[in-house]
Amino acid sequence: MKNEARVLLGRITGAHGLKGEIVVHAYTEYPEDIGAYGILSDGDGRREIELEVVRITEKGVIACAKGVNDRTQAEALKGMELWAPRERLPEVEDGAFYHADLIGLDAFAPDGRRVGKVVAVPNYGASDLLEVRLEGSRRTELIAFTEDFVPEVDIARRRVVVRLPGTDDEGTEGEADKKKDA
Repeated sequence: MKNEARVLLGRITGAHGLKGEIVVHAYTEYPEDIGAYGILSDGDGRREIELEVVRITEKGVIACAKGVNDRTQAEALKGMELWAPRERLPEVEDGAFYHADLIGLDAFAPDGRRVGKVVAVPNYGASDLLEVRLEGSRRTELIAFTEDFVPEVDIARRRVVVRLPGTDDEGTEGEADKKKDA
């Protein structure tokens, strides 16, 4: 199954204890929900794993993985990504989006000019950002994922409207940037 049809829900970060428990860094809204999505698969979709959440700690979610019975087996899972089929996830509320749905959207300026493509949705602590690879360039631009900078998201049409930093409402260079470049 291709990653477009799956959503990354977490990553196994290590073993916990001697009986085969694992530590999971969950990307779900509520970490304990990582076990609610049934059988998960690795990044290639070749290896499957079923989790039972034991408890939540500062280190992450402590879980048992079906068929993993000792620390050595648990340590072998370190680094494994945990993916679920997109159709298993609940629908989102209006104005909310799964990161997987945003990545790959074409990005347009408010004036309709194509400016690039969304390649990632990082969050460095304050809020989500859209990372847009600029058209005809290897350079990317980080854009605050707020209504001021991302006034339109259209998943059905696979597009997003963004206001790049240093541009005015039409998406053209602002006066300060023109003077700086002169």
